Order: sequence, then C-alpha cells, then structure tokens
Amino acid sequence: MDTTEQPAGYSRLLVLAGGLCGAAGVALSAAAAHLGGAFVSTAASFLLMHAPVFLAVGLVGAGRVLRIASLILLVGLVLFCGDLLARDFMGSRLFPMSAPIGGTLLIAGWLAIAGSALLRPRP
Repeated sequence: MDTTEQPAGYSRLLVLAGGLCGAAGVALSAAAAHLGGAFVSTAASFLLMHAPVFLAVGLVGAGRVLRIASLILLVGLVLFCGDLLARDFMGSRLFPMSAPIGGTLLIAGWLAIAGSALLRPRP
C-alpha cells in the first residue's frame, strides 16, 4: 500500500468526517426507527459503514492514493446520502442523478482503495 506521510490538516479532516458520519448515522438510525423512512435507514447504514474508513485513513496515515480514494468516498457519500435524505425529508431529489453519481463514486473509491494495495510504497 502507499503509506507515505500525509499532511496533518488532511488527517484531521478525515477524522472529522469519520466522526460526523458516525454521529449522523446514529442519529439517522434513531430517526428511521421512530419516524420510518426507508431512505433514511439506508443513508444511516451507509454513513455508519463508511465512518471507520475515514477514521482509519485519518488516524493511521496513508499515502496519496488512499487520500484521493477517501476523498472520492466522501464526495460519493455526501451525494448518495444527501439525495436519499432529501427524498424523505423534502420530498424531492438533491439534483437529478445525484444518487447514481454518488453511488458510482462510492464504487470508484472502494476500487481505488483496493488498487492502492497493488502499489509499491515510495522510498
């Protein structure tokens, strides 16, 4: 894996994103349990399953490829979950194709993480 040192600000941003995703996931899980809404439940699950990724990359440190992959995941998560939550809470989409674009970015981010395992670390 690419394990070169990352900028401290980027690490803090990823830990912040992980914490916010975890908190939002728990809050949305409670909202889904009490208010219903299939989209809210799905968004909560996605937030909770991705929060540890941001924490791991932010706390352990990662190279450029993993940093880019985590940014792709974060943008995909915001688009995908944002669209699902807009549907349940506002009755409309975030914007046309936001969920499919977000989902595609999530897949691309995970593939980039997998691909990073094939790279040799730079000396």
